[in-house]
Amino acid sequence: VQLAEYGGGLVQTGGSMRLSCVLSGGAFSEYAVAWARQFPGKGREWVCEVYTDDSGSCRPSVEGRITVSRDNARNTVFLEMNNLQPSDTAAYYCAADTDTNLIVNSATDSLEAQYWGQGTQVTVSS
Repeated sequence: VQLAEYGGGLVQTGGSMRLSCVLSGGAFSEYAVAWARQFPGKGREWVCEVYTDDSGSCRPSVEGRITVSRDNARNTVFLEMNNLQPSDTAAYYCAADTDTNLIVNSATDSLEAQYWGQGTQVTVSS
């Protein structure tokens, strides 16, 4: 299974951006997919996840601004980000595993998954 992220770049404060994560080499509909982000000098933190039944969630600090969705026909998971702030500047990664093995710990912001993409940089200018 390989994951590839698309859509990062530079955006102004208050702007919007959509990231895409394309899964190949496996049956997309059988995988849960999540997004994590990494700030410079820090570890990765969970952002959102979506399971095979389309259920999912996002971290409370981004709810209302960031949403996750999946398109099984396109083997793609999207991360829609609105009203972006400089504090959203980070490298964004998608990750995948089965519903059972994709583990989100909202208390520690950690995400465990077998497959990871290379990441895409999102920079929000002030």
